[in-house]
Amino acid sequence: MFAGWRRRRRQNKVKPGDGHHLRPFRWWHLAHRSLFHLRMEGVAAEPQDRRRVYAVSLSHFDLDEKVHLYCHGRHEAESTLPAAFPVPGGHIEVAASTFGVKRMHYVPQDGSPERQLTPDADSNEGYRARFAARHPLASRMIGFVSLVVLVVALLLGIPQLLEELTSIEDVADVVGTFSSPLHLPAWANTALIVAAALASFERALRLRHNWLLDGDMDLDF
Repeated sequence: MFAGWRRRRRQNKVKPGDGHHLRPFRWWHLAHRSLFHLRMEGVAAEPQDRRRVYAVSLSHFDLDEKVHLYCHGRHEAESTLPAAFPVPGGHIEVAASTFGVKRMHYVPQDGSPERQLTPDADSNEGYRARFAARHPLASRMIGFVSLVVLVVALLLGIPQLLEELTSIEDVADVVGTFSSPLHLPAWANTALIVAAALASFERALRLRHNWLLDGDMDLDF
């Protein structure tokens, strides 16, 4: 019930497109753009809808946090993130985090399994998907290392963060003070932050996201 209400709220943000053509993905877009595709073959119920080809494009540096939907290469709709674009037989859900895309799925209205959109072959997500297909064992190992790095960063970071927070006088008056048993040198904390950011970026390339490990809790209701 809540999910349906939130979906309708996000669909209400969708605005009609202006019909401009979809820009092909170029190498210089790697630093800021994500592009995904959805073919309705085998998804849409109506024969005329099965021929439709959708694309979703977003720029991670767009301060307005806009995401754009294209149909057959023409701009059909736009919305602010997070978005839910109505399409035949369901809707496309789009959400992003600080490190990339965290959700890009076609959700059928009949309750059948969701389907992740296919990343453009020339995008960062596309390169990562091809690597996973060609080297599945190495891909799983990289994914495991990314997860371990984030868990370690969380376990080492929380005690230090609690000590910093409880050192604030107003906070200490309410909950008392906390002394962290761990005190890493500045270089180690910096290295941990960099490693955690790289791990979250790698997970975002696979559309993996956990609000506790990767941050960016979804507060859009």
